[in-house]
Amino acid sequence: MRSDLFAQDHQEQQTTERWVLQSKRMLRVSLGDDVLSAKGAMVAYQGSVTFNHESSGGLGKLMRRALTSEDTPLMRVAGRGEVFFARESASVFLVALEGDGISINGRSLLAFDATLEWDVHRTKGVGVMTGGLFNTLVQGQGTVALTSDGEPMLLDCSQQPTFVDPQAAVCWSANLTPDVVSSMNVGSMLRGGSGEAIQYSFSGPGFVVVQPSEGPILPPHTH
Repeated sequence: MRSDLFAQDHQEQQTTERWVLQSKRMLRVSLGDDVLSAKGAMVAYQGSVTFNHESSGGLGKLMRRALTSEDTPLMRVAGRGEVFFARESASVFLVALEGDGISINGRSLLAFDATLEWDVHRTKGVGVMTGGLFNTLVQGQGTVALTSDGEPMLLDCSQQPTFVDPQAAVCWSANLTPDVVSSMNVGSMLRGGSGEAIQYSFSGPGFVVVQPSEGPILPPHTH
């Protein structure tokens, strides 16, 4: 049998590394220690592996998740073998935390070492207008896998104020505390607005990662 499918680029990467990008859009994790991932992110696995719902890990965290829209349901992946993760053909990139942390838009969180600490935080700003904006803070020693709808771009926020569409923000330095600002005024609302009414505002030493997309476009309702 012959096919381009059997080319080296399509075959499983042979390496002893625990976290490996099988391709730009697929992640392979070799199990030993447990992994937490977004529910539904597993696309294949080899070996003896179990998948279980991950609880919030405490009453305070449970209440914050219940009261916010940042409900990123997680599952615990355990056992022996290799697990492959992906999300809607989005680009995947890895971040190695070395005792520090990163704030992540929940839609971009793919998987991370279960030994890392995580919690949900609310973004300050015009909450009434936005309906609330929240992010997941992950910190400690370990690896985090994130997705970007297209090739991501990193912006340095230390030189000048930086503004990012909330749907396009993938993650940012844990030391940065973004505000939510609005460029909307009465006249703009009466004229239909610009479609760019609300942004995250970042300022200070640190970075923000931006994807070239504002998320999937929902099809129009047929009812």
